[in-house]
Amino acid sequence: MERNIYLNKISLEEAKQKIDKAILEGKLLLNSKKELLPVEESLARVTSEAVYAKRSSLHYTAAAMDGIAVHSGDTENASENNPIMLTYKKDFLYVNTGNPLPEGFDSVIKIEDVIPVEQKGNSQPNIRKEGFEQLKIFQSVYPGTNVRNIGEDIVTHQLILTANHKIRPVDIGVLMAGGIAEINVRKKPRVAIIPTGEELIGLDKEEIKAGDILDFNSRMLSNSVIQWGGEPVLYPIVRDIKEELVKTLQSAIKENDIVAVIAGTSAGSKDFTAKALGEIGEILFHGIAIMPGKPTLAGIVQSTPVIGLPGYPVSFLIAAWEFVLPLVYKNLALTPPKRTKVKALMARKVVSRLGNEEFLRAKLAKVDNKIMAYPLSRGAGVISSLVEADALIRIPSLSEGLTLKEQTDAELLEDNLNLDNTIIIIGSHDLILDVLKNELQTNSPEFRLASFHTGSMGGLLALKQGVAHLATSHLLDVESGEYNFPYIKQILADHNLVVVNMAYRQQGFMVSKGNPKKIMSINDLVRKDVSFVNRQKGSGTRVLLDYLLSKNNINSDNIQGYHQEEFTHLMVASAVANKRVDAGLGIYSAAKAFELDFIPLIKERYDLIIPEKYIKSDKIKKLLEIIKTNHFKEQATGLGGYDLSQCGIVLSNEKIN
Repeated sequence: MERNIYLNKISLEEAKQKIDKAILEGKLLLNSKKELLPVEESLARVTSEAVYAKRSSLHYTAAAMDGIAVHSGDTENASENNPIMLTYKKDFLYVNTGNPLPEGFDSVIKIEDVIPVEQKGNSQPNIRKEGFEQLKIFQSVYPGTNVRNIGEDIVTHQLILTANHKIRPVDIGVLMAGGIAEINVRKKPRVAIIPTGEELIGLDKEEIKAGDILDFNSRMLSNSVIQWGGEPVLYPIVRDIKEELVKTLQSAIKENDIVAVIAGTSAGSKDFTAKALGEIGEILFHGIAIMPGKPTLAGIVQSTPVIGLPGYPVSFLIAAWEFVLPLVYKNLALTPPKRTKVKALMARKVVSRLGNEEFLRAKLAKVDNKIMAYPLSRGAGVISSLVEADALIRIPSLSEGLTLKEQTDAELLEDNLNLDNTIIIIGSHDLILDVLKNELQTNSPEFRLASFHTGSMGGLLALKQGVAHLATSHLLDVESGEYNFPYIKQILADHNLVVVNMAYRQQGFMVSKGNPKKIMSINDLVRKDVSFVNRQKGSGTRVLLDYLLSKNNINSDNIQGYHQEEFTHLMVASAVANKRVDAGLGIYSAAKAFELDFIPLIKERYDLIIPEKYIKSDKIKKLLEIIKTNHFKEQATGLGGYDLSQCGIVLSNEKIN
């Protein structure tokens, strides 16, 4: 079976330069079409030419204050010692703000600067001083005092907007003020989106079988194109047949300004994008030294750019950001946006391969007034890492990674993030944390909660390193039978901490519905017909398992799968539910979520461990308030397997002993 090879592998910068050079040389043409739109429908569109005012604003001379219109010459020499008497209609007229200035008058005196002269028989003078036939003034005014002149804001024939200006709400206001009813704007660049692959299925399919992949990449790109100002055009899924892709490409380039092909860019036997593109056009590059996103390619067919995007969703989206987004902006004659950069310290060590520039996704938060960056999953197919990410961190191709607390540039995926209000929990995984996250966001949307599941021991070490606001732990000390406090004394002896109970929960074996292997105790794990999945070293569940094995004189080497690890209870439950293994140790709520049978072993204490210096901060106070509410407890209880009678209670070593 024939395999493809990358034609070349160049740096990201070189790849972008090749596209820019093709534009400069005229081999790749940009869209220059325009269309006429009503101004009120032009928001976020881009002007195709300069726009000049058709009328002045103001288009008449107006009073700028409530008061009286006067002729400035009549007020000469007025002073406190020499007041001047003015007569209604002869010397002045009453005006309100915005009224046209009456003919023959050139100034306005504020109503509070005049004194009415009472007439005989008028015992109830008008509070606003209007209606009086005579008024006194005590100071003179110059021509134009308190008057808005014609063209004060905009003058007829004045330039209002230049070409290549993205229209904002305020621009619509100034255009209408200048008498512009219609405006020429650049046509939105049409972006053809062609998903490929026999494994792809649409969202309309009711049944998904093994090997099927939902085509959500094309929807992500189409909505991104809309955000960028383009017009997406979705094509039907193309099968892994080169001739079909060639035919689709030939059609797409005739009707669109940019063509994006999803998948088929790697080195597999059914990856035909490069071959199809090379058959009808020119390939600019195939393969970039970035991770994820290495299989990206670009070419030109009849002056139209074609971008081949990888199939893995994270690779796909990063490649789209780097190549499709700039092309959309260039077609609109706009400068592609640059992400805001902030300096951040790495919350943990990250090892990276030499030779590829890596785009590391990260969560950001302030801990002790320092911005910390928390690496997220690095898998090219883990789209949830981009959902959770606040920033991208670029690890240079010649770097072997980043060390703990090393400073680096973080590119914000969204501006205006309130990093002070982000709470970082590191430690033991529990489904109850998802409930807590949602309750916090629902009741106090100004706060955010991010949890990282490194295991109980990892949580305590994170507090020691100063990279977390609180830890979650259920570490059992086998000698004393106590939870957490012995480990806290050992690892965090010099820290002032507050320990708050979150829940008591059931730990046990998760097995398939009906328990087909009849697994009933720890001794069943050594059976040859039983496979097992473990939790990672340092997790409280791993500590519990090792304690039970020791207590029952069981050698871990006799357990099939003891060294196979997962990082959350849900992943263990998923492995059992999908028949990958027969059993796993975990909490009841995870077993219930996957409709598994559960063999209870122990009721354990699950605690929050909080440095005392954070306990009075608004975000932690709010968190502790929420776990005491009935609504939170009802939501958590619904998960199954929890005793929340002590939830929110502050514990102490003395109290427990």
